[in-house]
Amino acid sequence: MADVWRGLYLPYMNRVRSGELPWTNFDRLHRMSLEQVLGELNIEGFDNEAREEFTRAWERLPPWPDAAAGLTSLGRRYTVATLSNGNRAQQRDLMNFTGLPFHRLFSAEDFGHYKPDPEIYLGAVAALGLEPDQVMMVAAHKGDLRAAQAAGLKTAFVERPLEKGPDGGADRLPDPDSDTEATDFIDLSEKLHSKDDSLPR
Repeated sequence: MADVWRGLYLPYMNRVRSGELPWTNFDRLHRMSLEQVLGELNIEGFDNEAREEFTRAWERLPPWPDAAAGLTSLGRRYTVATLSNGNRAQQRDLMNFTGLPFHRLFSAEDFGHYKPDPEIYLGAVAALGLEPDQVMMVAAHKGDLRAAQAAGLKTAFVERPLEKGPDGGADRLPDPDSDTEATDFIDLSEKLHSKDDSLPR
């Protein structure tokens, strides 16, 4: 069920991007796709309250083991912000659950666009009061990074081999098109701190 549900993430988001659906935040898209999954798999017995609880599971995802230490180290030099397709409330609740030390939380909901639309990347850049080449997009998804580059941002690929489960499917190193490649956030912090790059402090 979880795999099928996760597989509807992009199709439902693209229904908004294509104009088939009006702007709909991520929680509501997940709730809509959950209804589809339960119907297709003939799963019964979940009332509305239980379905809402399933939807809120996206707010209780555990962080990767290196994330807190790596982000803390990065945060000593840089402004560290999310740029997520998740909505504002989801981002807030997820950060409250994980305790990850982000300075700013940016959501697709802030800009009315889902990645990889250029408006979301450029919206975050503008909200930071910076130019695109002063911002580095960090992600485990190469498509996300290519879209950020097309908008003028620098990029760093952080590999998450198990991001799509033990059966694989995650993007893997190398990513020579990115400005920086890393095995995790601690590795990324060490590499950025050792480089004489142009990102602002």
